[in-house]
Amino acid sequence: MSYRLYVRPIPPFADADQDPGAQMFSWVLHDASGDTQARGTGDSRDSIEQTLGQNALDNVLLIGLIPGEEALYCLADIPAKQSRFIHQALPYAVEEQIAQDIDSVHLALGSHTDRGYRVAAIDRERMAQWVNLLSGWDYVRLEAIHADASLLPHTAGGWSICLDGDTAMMVSERGEWLSMQSANLGMFVHTLAAPSAEEVVAEIPVTLYGTEDEFELHQSGIAELNASGRLVLQKEVLELMPLELLAYAHHHHLCEPVNLCQGMFSATSGKTSPLKPWKPLIAVAAVWFVIQVALQAGMGFYYQNQAEKLRNDAMAIYRDAFPTDRRTHAGNVRRVIEGQLRVAGTSGPEVDFITLMKYTGQQYARLPGSQSVNFNSVNYSRSRGELIVDVRADSYDRLSALRNGLASQGLEAQIGSVVNESSGARGRLTVSGG
Repeated sequence: MSYRLYVRPIPPFADADQDPGAQMFSWVLHDASGDTQARGTGDSRDSIEQTLGQNALDNVLLIGLIPGEEALYCLADIPAKQSRFIHQALPYAVEEQIAQDIDSVHLALGSHTDRGYRVAAIDRERMAQWVNLLSGWDYVRLEAIHADASLLPHTAGGWSICLDGDTAMMVSERGEWLSMQSANLGMFVHTLAAPSAEEVVAEIPVTLYGTEDEFELHQSGIAELNASGRLVLQKEVLELMPLELLAYAHHHHLCEPVNLCQGMFSATSGKTSPLKPWKPLIAVAAVWFVIQVALQAGMGFYYQNQAEKLRNDAMAIYRDAFPTDRRTHAGNVRRVIEGQLRVAGTSGPEVDFITLMKYTGQQYARLPGSQSVNFNSVNYSRSRGELIVDVRADSYDRLSALRNGLASQGLEAQIGSVVNESSGARGRLTVSGG
C-alpha cells in the first residue's frame, strides 16, 4: 500500500491556468498504516513536492479535498442493477434535484443505500479546474477528489459538525454533506431540531469537532445547539487542523465519500501502463508472430498444392495403364497396384484357376473359426477368368470377411445369391483377377 497525500486548497482559490503556483494548500502525508509522517498549512505545490523529493517518496496517492459547497449531494432511486443501465438513467434520476442544466453537470456515483444511490453533482467546468489544479504533480498521482465535508466521521443516528474558521462542515448519518457559514449554525439548529413525520426518536445526537479557540469563538451558536432541547451535543476537541481529522476518518473508513474522479475525469485514465517500456518489443514480437503464421500458412498451402499435383499425376499414369478401371481413385491406388503386383508376381501374365484357388484358400485359412465356413462346390470359367464358389457359413459376417480378405490382395471378389437360413448364411463367391 502506497503513501497517501491529502491536500486541501485554502481560500482564496487561484486560477490553475493563469497562476497555478499562487494556490496554497493544507496537507498531511500518511504512511501505509495511517500514521502522519508530515503536515503543513499554507504551503505551495512546489514546497509540498520538495518535501516528497527530500524523503525519496514516489508514486504517492494524492487525494484532493475541495470545499463541500462545490459538490451537491443527491439521491438517485434507480431500480437497475447493471452498471451500464445505472449510468444511463443517472441524469434523469437526479435532474429535479439540480438547479442548473443537467448537461453541464458532472455526476459521480457513490454507494447504494436503502433509499437509493448516493450521488455527487458538480459543475463540469468547475470540476475540470479542480482536476487541473491537482494533476501533474511530481512524485504523486491523483487518486481521488472528494468534497471535504463528506470525509467527516459519521455519528450514529445523527450529525457530525466540524468548525473550521468561518466555515462549518456537516455530514449526516446517511452521508449527506453540506458546508455553511459558522455564523449561521444557530439557524440550522432549528432545522435539525424540528421533528419529521417519519421520526419518533426524542433526541438527535450531534458530534461537534473543533479546537478550543473555535469553541470559544462560536459560543453563541453552540449555546443554541445545547438549548434546542432535542439535540444531544458531544464536543470533540481537536488539537490539530481539521484536515487531519478528515484524513483519519478516510483511512479508517469512518465515512463514505463519493469520489468525483469518475467518467471523463477518471483518475485511472491518466495512469501509466507498466507495459509501456515494453511496447516496442511487444510490437516487434507481434509483427514477427504474424509473419511466422503467414509463412507457415503459405508453406502449408504450397505443400498441399504439391501433394494434390502428385496425386493427379499418379492417377493420370494409372489411367494410361488401366483405362477401363473406374473404381480406383487416389485414396486406394497404392493398395490396388500392390495387390496387382503380388498377383502378377505369383501367376505370371494370367490369373488362372490354381492362382485364384491359392488366394481363396489362404484367406479361408486366415478366417477366425474357419471350421464354420464350408465350400459346397467350386467352378472355374476359363473364358471369364472367374472362380465361383458356393459357400456356407454360420453368419454373413464370415462370408463378408472372406470377400474383404480377397479384395485386400488386389482381386475382384463379390458375394451374390445370399440366402439367410436359421443355421447361417449361404451364397455364391465370385473371384477374378481384378
